[in-house]
Amino acid sequence: MHVVITGASRGVGAALKSAYEAAGHRVTGTSRRGGDGLVAAEMTDPASIRALAEGLGGAPVDLLVCNAGLYLDKGQKDIATGYPPEMWAEQLAVNVTAPFLCVQALLPNLRDARGKVAIISSQMGSSTLASGNAFIYRASKAAALNLGLNLATALKDDGIAVGIYHPGWVQTDMGGAAAAVTPGDSAAGLAARFEELSPKTTGCFRTWDGRAHAV
Repeated sequence: MHVVITGASRGVGAALKSAYEAAGHRVTGTSRRGGDGLVAAEMTDPASIRALAEGLGGAPVDLLVCNAGLYLDKGQKDIATGYPPEMWAEQLAVNVTAPFLCVQALLPNLRDARGKVAIISSQMGSSTLASGNAFIYRASKAAALNLGLNLATALKDDGIAVGIYHPGWVQTDMGGAAAAVTPGDSAAGLAARFEELSPKTTGCFRTWDGRAHAV
């Protein structure tokens, strides 16, 4: 199996890369700078995403994991003075536009394999959990969820299943040391969810540990 994982230099992405490699699968992982077995791919640069696809040389992709993400507005509190437009632009580019551009660029590879797409969103993108903070992150993850639901419909005739996932509150730079789930546990749970994904379950929004989540 050939797995492409964006944002694989640390956290859940790195744990997923390690798990799939340990299982004997071919993994193409990306990071902004590349190196250490990773391909350089800047998620805010459409040309860089196209170059990622071109670098695969037409190799089929069985699973695309759109994992790269930003949480730049963590700690922003004042609606009157915080959440600058530049922060909105960069975070939406990485969390929403980049997953679409990755699917678009890798569509021939996914079609060849009748592959799967996993979009890492968050429970913070659910319309049922409006806590009145983290406006950019919540909006971007809600948009990623909506994107995944629409891609599931659009790609169904191609046999490409699309799932959207909440990775848990993970002990990463983003989640913090007090988070409840280790990257390894999150990755193991997510990999099981990706294995379950099929044309029959396309469009699902599930947690890392297998629970259906309200959109």
